[in-house]
Amino acid sequence: MGTLERDGRFARQSHMHNTDMEQKPTSGIVQEQPQPDKVRVVRADEYREDYANSVQVNVSVWDFFLQFGRLTVGTGSEVTFSSFVGVYMSPQQAKALHLVLAQNVAQYESAFGKIRIDNPSPVPGDQRTIVQ
Repeated sequence: MGTLERDGRFARQSHMHNTDMEQKPTSGIVQEQPQPDKVRVVRADEYREDYANSVQVNVSVWDFFLQFGRLTVGTGSEVTFSSFVGVYMSPQQAKALHLVLAQNVAQYESAFGKIRIDNPSPVPGDQRTIVQ
């Protein structure tokens, strides 16, 4: 999946790559392609970091779309979602992200205690459910 780095408190996944093994049929036999020994991470010129307190997820048969942004509650029942980046990924990459997040949440909870979600639906009228 990737390499783990220690930051003094817990291990975190430093990067992720496609977990699907590329397969080539050879005389009816499927062979795994060798994985690289090292993965070099290079930040593109347009790379940036930001804080998101909300992620909207849309799914199609072809891909997952994650839209990151900030949710702010105004007066009354007004809620604003200000998105700043959207990321498309394959279902396989979404599954790899799920596994990386699950591993890192487990490590975080092991180091700092269980993460509680007190208000799983911060948007008034939102009927989606968070499975805990």
